[in-house]
Amino acid sequence: MQTLFIVVILLLGFLITFQIAKASEYVSVMRGEEKSRKQNNRINAFLLLVFLIGGMIGVYYCNERLGGKILQMGSSASDHGVDVDMMMKITLIITGIVFVITQTLLFWFSYKYQASDTRKAFYFPHNNKLEVIWTVIPAIVLTVMVGFGLFYWFRITSEAPGNAMVVEVTGSQFKWEFRYPGKDKILGKKYFKEINEANNNPLGQLWDDPANHDDIYVSGEDMHLVVNKPVKLVINSKDVIHDVGLAQFRMKMDAVPGTPTSIWFTPTKTTLQMKKEMNDPEFVYEISCDQMCGKGHFSMRGTIVVETQEEFDRWMVAKKPKYYAAFPEKDPDAMKAKADTVKTIAAVMPQKK
Repeated sequence: MQTLFIVVILLLGFLITFQIAKASEYVSVMRGEEKSRKQNNRINAFLLLVFLIGGMIGVYYCNERLGGKILQMGSSASDHGVDVDMMMKITLIITGIVFVITQTLLFWFSYKYQASDTRKAFYFPHNNKLEVIWTVIPAIVLTVMVGFGLFYWFRITSEAPGNAMVVEVTGSQFKWEFRYPGKDKILGKKYFKEINEANNNPLGQLWDDPANHDDIYVSGEDMHLVVNKPVKLVINSKDVIHDVGLAQFRMKMDAVPGTPTSIWFTPTKTTLQMKKEMNDPEFVYEISCDQMCGKGHFSMRGTIVVETQEEFDRWMVAKKPKYYAAFPEKDPDAMKAKADTVKTIAAVMPQKK
């Protein structure tokens, strides 16, 4: 019903526009084509000037009213984010100056030099000097901008430092899953055909690989990172293309099924520091899906906790490797509890005799 209603509205809008155009055509015939053309020219010239002034006021108003609801320059919480902010700042300054000058000239000239019976249009077919200026200057400016971009891009996409911690991020409709290497600092191998939620193997880890035995799996919880320590994200997808979006860190990378991707950066502010800096006690770092991935795309959101090394270590100690969930009989805690139970029973049995 709603679709039909929208179609009817569009048809009515088309008919109204068509009728207005026909009426305008009949009026032009009655008044005389030339007189009508001159009047329309004056009206359009005035409206262009109004559009220029109103548009500039609108841009200023929107910036003042809504500027606080977007990411602010200088609020980046990663080393690479500082570079991204700098590139954005340079781009906005240059394009902003060009925009204001060109648009002001465009609309002002349209108003000032509208058609007039007392003025003849100047025919200006060619000017080598002017063409060199408007070709060479933009080329130089764009070359400098591209140079800055390439410099920062190669820095961002370079190999992660050797001391970087590794976190695997896996996207699926519509959640994020994280895996951390254990004491061996190595993520175990996995195979998509081994994925089995019922058997406590949501990522398809190969349990024959010893490196998997101490890997920590987390789902439905925060991702934990260490402040001022490089982190390399190894990114995967279990179904469709997703995109790891890290707005506060100014980073993003596609999660492609069957093709692992990676990014790295260094968090420079803890979550607590950002709460104070943003004056927002509810602030959280966000990991979002920046690629339309289905009807639940809007809900594919997670949070990140950036903390000190000591806090991260305490959090890790409280976690158990997924290996023990798949093989509970090999869990040292379970084995110890079983041994204690046996000792207790053994100690009690003689008393019954």
